[in-house]
Amino acid sequence: MSNFVLPAITISGVGHHLPTQAEDNATLCRNLEVTPEWIVEKTGIEQRYIAGPDESASGYAVLAAQRALDMAGVQASEVDLIIACTFSGDYIFPPLSAKVQHDLKAANAQIFDLQANCTGFVTGLTVASDRMRVDPSVRHALVIGVEFLSRYIDRGDVNTAIYLSDGAGAAVLSRADDPADGIKSSAFHTDSSNYESVRMRGGGSSHPLQKREYDPAIDLMEMNGIATWKQAITHLPRVVRKACEKSAVELASVDFLLFHQANLRMIEYIVRKMGFDLSKTYTNVARVGNTGSASLAIAMSEAVEKGLLKNGDTVVLAAVGAGFNFGASVWRWAMPAKKGG
Repeated sequence: MSNFVLPAITISGVGHHLPTQAEDNATLCRNLEVTPEWIVEKTGIEQRYIAGPDESASGYAVLAAQRALDMAGVQASEVDLIIACTFSGDYIFPPLSAKVQHDLKAANAQIFDLQANCTGFVTGLTVASDRMRVDPSVRHALVIGVEFLSRYIDRGDVNTAIYLSDGAGAAVLSRADDPADGIKSSAFHTDSSNYESVRMRGGGSSHPLQKREYDPAIDLMEMNGIATWKQAITHLPRVVRKACEKSAVELASVDFLLFHQANLRMIEYIVRKMGFDLSKTYTNVARVGNTGSASLAIAMSEAVEKGLLKNGDTVVLAAVGAGFNFGASVWRWAMPAKKGG
């Protein structure tokens, strides 16, 4: 048998977009029976971003995607795959990725949306890189995480309003010459025993909208924070270790970790549980809030802006989402120098 080497698939560009309006804890707490200090103590979150009434998830996705393409030096016509990771798109269907393809004028791109809740971006990067490895005609892939979660929550519900936010992040995947570069492995795990703990039922086929009045108990997001915490601290370290084992990487040798930005206290706990200190990660949840599928993408884009990810570093991306669904991927970071100065 020949020693087949998988093609190297790297992240060649990133970008993100956030609303101009941020809501601080003092403003939010006018509608809640908790204090700003309590929110910070429990979650580390100091504010969250809220999209304007005339803005759209697809609009944010396009802005983030164009910034990622510009960084990568890739034209929209060179993109052969667009994956939009979201659970709060403009419509139930058609897919948001089709609107992105249209607005970017990426006429050659296959499109689809991926719904893995807050694990979407990690899953999307894995699916796109797998697709590129088996089909040489896919030159570049665009993976976008985007959420407009403020449209689906009760601002007076402490279980959701203190966390959830709006925004978009994107990454361009491209081929590289060195087979040691780029994505090395991914690992996923689902524990569906708490399937009902984080959900939005209204509009689904089990709770259709026709012939009934609007019911906030059904038509807005519901979240059990304690169940989420327990699931995350149990399974997220395990899925990170599994991804490292698959790529023959010692956990202790990982240079940098980026997590879904659900809760700062959760990230702090998990990082220490795995034997690292906080200098090995980057967080923005205190300022940005939880932007669902977009959160890891936005954090990665900001980390690149700040020069925290260096070529040759072993980088782990990891996330937890409703279901409960866990994903992690291991990368040898190899971002090309910015084109065009």
